[in-house]
Amino acid sequence: MTSQHRSALSRFAVALAMGGTALAAHAAKDITVAVASTFTTTDPYDANDTLSQAVAKSFYQGLYGFDKDMKMVPVLAESHTASKDGLVYTVKLKSGIKFHDGTPFNAEAVKVTFDRVTNPDNKLKRYNLYKNIVKTEAVDATTVRFTLKEPFSPFINTLAHPSGVIISPAALAQYGSKGIAQHPVGTGPFKFVEWKATDYLKVEKFDGYWKKGFPKVDSITWRPVVDNNTRAAVMQTNEAHFAFPVPPEAVETLTKKPSLEVTASPSIIQRYLSMNTQQKPFDNVKVREAINYAINKDALIKVAFSGYAIPAEGALPQGVEYAAKLGPWPYNPAKARELLKEAGYPNGFETTLWSAYNHTTAQKVIQFVQQQLGQVGIKLQVQALEAGQRVERVESAQDPATAPVRMYYVGWSSSTGEADWALRPLLSSESFPPKLFNTAYYKNAVVDDAIAKSLVTTDKAEKAKLYTEAQKQIWKDAPWAFLVTERLVSVRARNLAGFYVIPDGSFNFDDVELK
Repeated sequence: MTSQHRSALSRFAVALAMGGTALAAHAAKDITVAVASTFTTTDPYDANDTLSQAVAKSFYQGLYGFDKDMKMVPVLAESHTASKDGLVYTVKLKSGIKFHDGTPFNAEAVKVTFDRVTNPDNKLKRYNLYKNIVKTEAVDATTVRFTLKEPFSPFINTLAHPSGVIISPAALAQYGSKGIAQHPVGTGPFKFVEWKATDYLKVEKFDGYWKKGFPKVDSITWRPVVDNNTRAAVMQTNEAHFAFPVPPEAVETLTKKPSLEVTASPSIIQRYLSMNTQQKPFDNVKVREAINYAINKDALIKVAFSGYAIPAEGALPQGVEYAAKLGPWPYNPAKARELLKEAGYPNGFETTLWSAYNHTTAQKVIQFVQQQLGQVGIKLQVQALEAGQRVERVESAQDPATAPVRMYYVGWSSSTGEADWALRPLLSSESFPPKLFNTAYYKNAVVDDAIAKSLVTTDKAEKAKLYTEAQKQIWKDAPWAFLVTERLVSVRARNLAGFYVIPDGSFNFDDVELK
């Protein structure tokens, strides 16, 4: 154990005790979950990261959500109907539910919540996800009507997105649109207690929860443990009941401890390298194809992911609705060199590769890619960006012509479970930064048209045809180097049940209990 590791572990233990949740000192109904990074906010409508939205599931719920297998299920809703023109969705709500502050959950609460996010003046990060809602109406106490600007067939999937929670209107009135992040009030199984930004976020059982007999534990303490080794170590020392993600290199050690169980579950998290198609040399499809051929995905999986991934099989990972299996892209460095020569780069070229993450696995990925592309003559300068650098250099670029990003290692999961939110934010020409995340600055009329048409049809066969057409075109154009789909590796104490990592990298803990 390194001195840095011991120091991080010591800080974790001190914070654990200060948070009042040291496992030995409390009844077995208090659980601790170790996660990989700090939380950006408790307001899901103002969060872009999966983790902050996952933790908010403790105290917030939406009209719809996903079960542990990412099957969409009603939560606060009973049912819904859609008008023939696809512009009006009417949702029937469950009754008899109260927020943690005693305010009744009803259609008016839904209206207040969605009026907030659809008001551009509030400048919420999830505005783009819900901006198609032109009007939300409380028809009666248990009926809410959404009117859209244009037909949008994945609308209910969008309501199931983890950001789409219902907030107490009384709390919003008291704390305001910005202040609610410090005082979250929802209908979830736990109520918010305290958030110490770098140390922990604690929630405790809500006795008035509408699902009788739940939750089955008294509290959850969510703890950011950024260091990979420390996150594994707190499981070995029984200071946490669950940890995710588990660094692949720690799996062998953790599996040797009888009280722990390591799980590798399927995901819809795709890892890729976007290439700025507006800039030379990446404006040439042969260069982009060459880069795909030059990277040995099987070797990458061994080196960076310790085997816990599979080669990317298409523009979308299997498990996303309407994903088409098109690959994987074969490893052929000779073909890569041939394509570079045809593109006018017989001796390769120099460029930069940035990573959206600076953790150990990402460092391994970009170093491996640097070595692989070097073998075909492409010399990379690599850099793992801090969060602030990522926002400034990549996500905030105003003009495609001057955007500094060239190659960019990043990942995405469609938290609506449907192809639209896996394609449109990343590959539609309307989604260039800073609006959304098309960091390849990719534009293809066939893809744009297929995405647009798929949004207005409710015919599943037609949607499948359109989405397949778009994915085939993307695969052919290769705006990305298609790398891997991750396996999600977590570890739990064997006396913990009902806590799952779901395919988008979020959590399901509706049935969590200690045995």
